[in-house]
Amino acid sequence: MGIYRQLPGDEYRDLEKRILYEDNHIIVFNKRAGEIVQGDKTGDEPLSETLKAFIAQRDGKPGQVFMGVPHRLDRPVSGVCLFAKTSKALERLNDMLRNGDIHKTYWALTANKPPKDEDTLTDFLVRNEKQNKSYVSKTGKEAKLKYRLIQTTERYFLLEVTLYTGRHHQIRCQLSNMGCPIKGDLKYGAKRSNPDGGISLHARNIQFIHPVKKTEVDVTAPVPDSWKGIQG
Repeated sequence: MGIYRQLPGDEYRDLEKRILYEDNHIIVFNKRAGEIVQGDKTGDEPLSETLKAFIAQRDGKPGQVFMGVPHRLDRPVSGVCLFAKTSKALERLNDMLRNGDIHKTYWALTANKPPKDEDTLTDFLVRNEKQNKSYVSKTGKEAKLKYRLIQTTERYFLLEVTLYTGRHHQIRCQLSNMGCPIKGDLKYGAKRSNPDGGISLHARNIQFIHPVKKTEVDVTAPVPDSWKGIQG
């Protein structure tokens, strides 16, 4: 018997089609809202373990599979999620993240129109550990992002968000503070939840120089099927 569970056919095929980029060093995966990236107190199986089982099954690996997590997406968030298949790639990706060499773009659906079609927000955030929530304050860690209104539907506004800092719940907190809570995000002021329990925040694109090959990696994740009226 192997050390990983055997994935049923439908789960195996689903995982296979959600791999957006893969080589010997890294995987870029299209995460769904509700999936956790790394193990937490819930005890639910994280994507890091599920992908280990997938690779073990696909590649016929009887031993341990390495799957490092250089960055996480919050459980209710969907989109591009980066994993390292080797310790060398993980170490280099961690350094790149610290140095701001990995560039991520997010899409967010809001029920309210932002005050400007395009703007840069700079706030100071404090994190409440017990509530697992961040607040805008006069003190705290600086949080900076840029947003741009890129599409309007009958009921929602689609914002493209570029992060300049990586604070806890930064996009959720700053957009809410602007008067534009993300669709489904009850914690930050949305009026109702989404049917899938997630929020309408999607890690749309990731760009970086490959940590080993030194070639450009530019990966875009299609939006969830539940985002009606949004093309992408």
